[in-house]
Amino acid sequence: MSEEIPLSPIGREEIHKLEYALLVGTLFRPEVLEELRNPSERLTWVDSLAVAAAAIAREKAKMTISQIAEDIGRTESTIRNHLTGKTKAGQLVRQTLEKFLREGVKIDLPSTKELEELKVRLEEERKKSQKLEILLQEVKNSLKDLVEKLEKI
Repeated sequence: MSEEIPLSPIGREEIHKLEYALLVGTLFRPEVLEELRNPSERLTWVDSLAVAAAAIAREKAKMTISQIAEDIGRTESTIRNHLTGKTKAGQLVRQTLEKFLREGVKIDLPSTKELEELKVRLEEERKKSQKLEILLQEVKNSLKDLVEKLEKI
């Protein structure tokens, strides 16, 4: 299903459509997916990308920095940093917007087959992890027994 995404939004509904497209389009970029692999940074990254997408979508709707800051509950400084590309998130979302302007809004999501294959691989990795946990516990128990025997000598 295809939905038209306005690149110069007018009104809340169009702003939200562009914001969503910018966020999703940026999240599926290879360099962003790589950054998201680090679990300690994941939440911060996703939040920064969401704020940058919200700010840029509202900028395209001709909102001022103070209006954007008030609308999404962030400081004007934060908004300005995203809009001027002082943040990595702002740079990436801006690049996604530029791509949309050049090529139209095209977001390539994984196919159902790819998602199923990924699900199978994840399940296999989960099972391997469980087996390793069991082996690790057995090794710990064996070492504990060995230490106890050595202490008796």
